[in-house]
Amino acid sequence: MTSAIVVGYTATDAGADAAALGARLARSLDATLHLVIVLPAEGTRSPVVPPERAYEDHIRAQAKRWLEDAILRLPHEVHSRGHVRIAESFAEGLIAAGEEFDARLIVVGAAAGSLFGRHRLGSVASELLHSSTIPVALAPAGTATQDDHVVPRVTAAVGTRPGAEVLLDEAAALAADGGVDLRLVSLVPFDVPPGLDTGAIRVVGEEHAHEVLARAKDRLPDTLGAVVEEAPGDSVEDAVSNLSWLPGEVVLVGSSRLAQPRRLFLGSTAAKMLHELPVPMIVVPRTRGEAGDR
Repeated sequence: MTSAIVVGYTATDAGADAAALGARLARSLDATLHLVIVLPAEGTRSPVVPPERAYEDHIRAQAKRWLEDAILRLPHEVHSRGHVRIAESFAEGLIAAGEEFDARLIVVGAAAGSLFGRHRLGSVASELLHSSTIPVALAPAGTATQDDHVVPRVTAAVGTRPGAEVLLDEAAALAADGGVDLRLVSLVPFDVPPGLDTGAIRVVGEEHAHEVLARAKDRLPDTLGAVVEEAPGDSVEDAVSNLSWLPGEVVLVGSSRLAQPRRLFLGSTAAKMLHELPVPMIVVPRTRGEAGDR
């Protein structure tokens, strides 16, 4: 196994969705899957909860049973392990686990009450998106009910803002390691200055498409393909809803240009995309010293 994936697990539908997406990614990337339950540190626990050792042992034992049950439901070919961690917050514990295992991705599910096949950020995902140095994969509600064994294609939403190269490189690496084609969705119409005429937008878009396609092909094996597709529509939401999606594919977006170096922050464009996406989104942190993509 050459890489690791950390899943923020809870014994809920969202936890099952995260585990299912983690398993799909692990099979595609030949990675070890680490299911992690994070229990609250003593200082963060409610004062009505007794601090006795017996209670601590009971909670840990229950968490281990949940992990054992979850692992039994995973595909047998996925190399998986379960871990119980103690931290002041769930996100903090996941980031620590991700750093410990040198994880390629941290996977979490949608907030409770999300519509089937859609995203809604919960408190853990929001905290991760503001603090993680590791790419975060967001599983839409209902992922666990889908029979998607591997990722069939990688899509990257690329624009012209600084940091797009970081995102493109990550997407190409994911496609290459998974042995699948790469689709580059152009966000140029939403990145150009307001008021620019249609002809100028077309010129900018064509130049950008040529550049990103050439860069992507340089990073992919000859056996894999790369295409650029312009997102149709007058808004980001229209563009995403008009795109076709393969069952099980993932889309990568960059972190906000306002994010701190090597930290995630979901920018306005990515947030608008998230509302319409029927597939998992992977948010990639920008590298130190470079502005984020979105």
